[in-house]
Amino acid sequence: MPRKSFAELIDSPGMPVLVDFFADWCGPCKTMAPILQQFAAQHQGKLRVIKIDVDKNPAVAQQYRVQSIPTLILFRQGQPVWRQAGAVPATELARAVGPFVAQ
Repeated sequence: MPRKSFAELIDSPGMPVLVDFFADWCGPCKTMAPILQQFAAQHQGKLRVIKIDVDKNPAVAQQYRVQSIPTLILFRQGQPVWRQAGAVPATELARAVGPFVAQ
């Protein structure tokens, strides 16, 4: 199966895509990992969560001006609609992203 481009990954018709820009060496990113896994499980079928390693994908990180990690960006039909730099508690993530998932 060919690898999809970032544009193909975020252009998920009818389903928002939450992108986690992270790095393996980043402590707050490790804190976010289980929160994002749980969030993805709770919204299965309504939201996709993908992880982008900024060290392996610097062009994508630069394109979206990711200057600190973790940075979360929510895309709807390929367009960024919400963004947050830094780790976020599960409750705050649900409050910020929930309305986009419900649409």
